[in-house]
Amino acid sequence: MAQALGLARRAEGRTAPNPPVGAVVVRRGRVVGLGFHAAAGRPHAEVIALDQAGLKARGADLYVTLEPCNHTGRTPPCTEKIIAAGVGRVIFSQPDPNPGVAGGGGERLRRAGIQVESGLLAERGAELLRPFSKLVTASRPFVSLKMAASLDGRIATAAGQSQWLTGPKAKRWLHRLRDRCEAIMVGRGTVTIDDPALTTRLERGRGQNPLRVILDSSLSLDPGARVVTGPREGGPAGGGCLVFCSPQAPGQQRRALEAAGTEVMALPGGEGGIDPLAALRELGRRGVMHLLLEGGPEVAASFLRAGLVDEILFLLAPRLIGGRAAPGLIGGAGLPKLDSGAKLGRMRLRRLGPDLLVQALVEP
Repeated sequence: MAQALGLARRAEGRTAPNPPVGAVVVRRGRVVGLGFHAAAGRPHAEVIALDQAGLKARGADLYVTLEPCNHTGRTPPCTEKIIAAGVGRVIFSQPDPNPGVAGGGGERLRRAGIQVESGLLAERGAELLRPFSKLVTASRPFVSLKMAASLDGRIATAAGQSQWLTGPKAKRWLHRLRDRCEAIMVGRGTVTIDDPALTTRLERGRGQNPLRVILDSSLSLDPGARVVTGPREGGPAGGGCLVFCSPQAPGQQRRALEAAGTEVMALPGGEGGIDPLAALRELGRRGVMHLLLEGGPEVAASFLRAGLVDEILFLLAPRLIGGRAAPGLIGGAGLPKLDSGAKLGRMRLRRLGPDLLVQALVEP
C-alpha cells in the first residue's frame, strides 16, 4: 500500500477533477503489476496494473489507494476489469468520498465473491485524497494558506520590503507545492507590491504552472503585470490568469486586461472585497481541487473569517523585523475574543534549511 500511495503521488495536481490513485498487484508475495492514474480520461490505476500483471492477476491481491469505481465516466468501471481479471482479494486505503457512488465499488466486488478489505494506511490515504474529497463533498477546492514571515510574524518591513525572507530550500519546497496545485490565488495588493510571476520554477524546467487567480474588486490590475503576461499553458485548470472583480468594475479596464489575454469574471461582493465562497465555488465548477492561497494578509483574513481555509502552511525565517508599521501574517480587524479564532489541529514542524515550516489543518 505504501508503494501504491507513492505511485499516486506522482500524479498529484494532474488528475483533476479525478483523484490521484495508485495500484499494485501482488501474487504469492511478488509484485507483478504497477499503475497510477495519470490524468482525467486516461486509464485508471487498477486497469494499468492489471494489464501489466496479465494472467498473473488471477488469484492475486490488488492494493489500491481508493475504493475501485463502479460507475461509467470517461472510462468503464474498474470493478468489472477486476472481476474479469480473476483477482482474489482487493485491499483499498480509502472508501470513495463521493456521496453519489460511495460504497458501490466494494459492494460490487463482494457480490462477485472477491474478498475486500479497507483502511490500510488510512491516514496517509486520507491525506492524499483531501483535495478530491473537498471538491466532491463541498463543491469547492481544498484551500492551503501559505505565507512566509519573520520569527516575530512580520511578512515585510515597514518600508514594504519582503523579498526574500526565506532561503533556497524553502523556495524549492514552494515550487514543488505549486506543481501539485491546480490554482494559486493572491490579492491585487500582493501583485502591486511584489509583481510576482506565480509560476512553477523547478530544476531543468520541470513542473506545471497553476491557474493564476487574482482577487481585484475594483479591477485596477496593471495589464503589464507578470501574472498577466506569464505562461498561458499549465495543468488541468490551465496556466493562464483569471481575475475576479465586482460587477461595478470599470469596463475599460476589463477590456484592457482581456486584450492582454486575461480572463475577467465578475462575482458578488463580500466583506471588504470579493465574496471568497463565490470565488471558490467558481473554481470548483472548473474542476480545481487544490487551491494554494498565497495572501496577502487581507485576503488571508477574509478566507479565515469565512471559515474557508483548510490548511495553513507558514514559513518562518530566522529573522526579527519588528516595527508597528510592519505588516503581519493576518490582516483584518482582528478578533474580539481568543476563543473565536480559527483552531488548528496537530501541527507538523519541518526544517527547510534555516527556515521552519509550520503545517496544520484548520479545524471546522
